[in-house]
Amino acid sequence: MSADPKSVKVNLSSGTGVEIAWREGHLSHYSFSFLRDACPCALCNDEREKSGREPGQPPQPRPGELPIFRQSPKPLSAEGVGKYAIKFKWSDGHELGIYSWQWLREVCPCQECRMEKGANRA
Repeated sequence: MSADPKSVKVNLSSGTGVEIAWREGHLSHYSFSFLRDACPCALCNDEREKSGREPGQPPQPRPGELPIFRQSPKPLSAEGVGKYAIKFKWSDGHELGIYSWQWLREVCPCQECRMEKGANRA
């Protein structure tokens, strides 16, 4: 699996997410809500590990807590980090996560990649 993107489209104005065409031919689509819930920064990663969530999986309400509508954070901006990553400034004020191409390729949420990951875990 190659972590070298051929092209990257960040659809900030339409709000549809990020599309990455990888050099090996695979196409990945990441919704902005998936990316925010998958933030790879140490703080978010620690919280996910403690709650047993996978990257991209939204937090569950605590026991006894009523689920309330919360607007999903949206990226206010996106910028490249060298030639190896992208980072976002989110509407909820968060901006610590650096999403490397390698990491994004590993967490691709498409059906094909999820099935492949499931087969590799078995």
